[in-house]
Amino acid sequence: MPIYKSKGKKDGLQKYNVRINYTSGDGTAKQLTRTAYGLETAKDLERQLVEEIRKKGENSVKKITMQKLFDEYVAVKKYEIRESSLDKDKRNYILYIKQKMANTYIDKLTTPKLQEWKISIEEKGLALSTKHIAYSLFRKVLNFAVKMEYIRENPLLRVGNFKDTSAIKNEMSVYTAEQFSKFISTSRQAAEEIQLKHHDMSEWDFYVFFNIAFFTGLRKGEIHALKWSDIDGTLLHVRRSITQKLKGDDRETAPKNMSSVRTLQIPLPLIKALEEHKKRQQCLEQFTEDYRICGGERCLRDSTIYKRNEFYAKSSELNRIRIHDFRHSHVSVLANEGINIQEIARRLGHSKVEMTWNTYCHLYPREAEKAVDVLNRIV
Repeated sequence: MPIYKSKGKKDGLQKYNVRINYTSGDGTAKQLTRTAYGLETAKDLERQLVEEIRKKGENSVKKITMQKLFDEYVAVKKYEIRESSLDKDKRNYILYIKQKMANTYIDKLTTPKLQEWKISIEEKGLALSTKHIAYSLFRKVLNFAVKMEYIRENPLLRVGNFKDTSAIKNEMSVYTAEQFSKFISTSRQAAEEIQLKHHDMSEWDFYVFFNIAFFTGLRKGEIHALKWSDIDGTLLHVRRSITQKLKGDDRETAPKNMSSVRTLQIPLPLIKALEEHKKRQQCLEQFTEDYRICGGERCLRDSTIYKRNEFYAKSSELNRIRIHDFRHSHVSVLANEGINIQEIARRLGHSKVEMTWNTYCHLYPREAEKAVDVLNRIV
């Protein structure tokens, strides 16, 4: 719905053309152009024309393709969300939206058209969580179009999200304290053997990485960014995060949100692992307090961490869990010991306790038992 400056003036006021693109009730694309003098008058006229069109039941739209809309979305969100989040949006757009929708005008996103898109995603055989990622991005971009007043409402909401057709929902994968002990013992043994045979201490970085993940619940990027200067006696300061790029061009950023900047007390097993590891790195001439705890001059690569995770799990005769599941395991151990949900939220760096509770409430089975015990004592 642009306002164009035009040649001419009246009473000293600049002439403007106000143009409105809209779709009539029968689906025909139409355009309405009016003239006004003075920018404020032109803006008032634009609002008036839009309102008149809406009252007639017609849809004021901007003739814009899905690709152009996404480009505008990226340009705006570049200054509003983390770089890593925007990179994910770009990748997911290419994977799940671009091929089917890039050249479609947003005012042509009818319910049948969107149902076709959903079917195309279903036919890819993706996991439900992946399909939800695709839907979430599509919804966000169309919500952006509504915010920009390119369309009146988000048409994707009419078709709804993807549904779970399975009868049983997968549970969160975690390691118990006993299982983690087996896992980390295998990791330590591998590091000792490699150091003994090859005089190579690099395997210890992975041992320390998984210790930090389990004993602190830090996000992977937060562990990557840790430096020795972030350790203050028995306290660990989370101040930054690292996003890894495919070409190795890593980006150090602030943590996910303000609540993610936090200080955690370090448990004794982790203190011991860190002290041993620092002594190993201090043997290197180039060592400084700005060394990455896991990796030294450069953080560990995600692809190698995944391979070590798989190797340690298999060698320990355990089911492999995802890297992020070590964060879940941290919560599981605390929750099953009755640690307050607010403290768990603080340790995880969540901005809202509700977020923590919605994710981990099922890990509090003892609370239900306690509630029944209280009621049982009533005579």
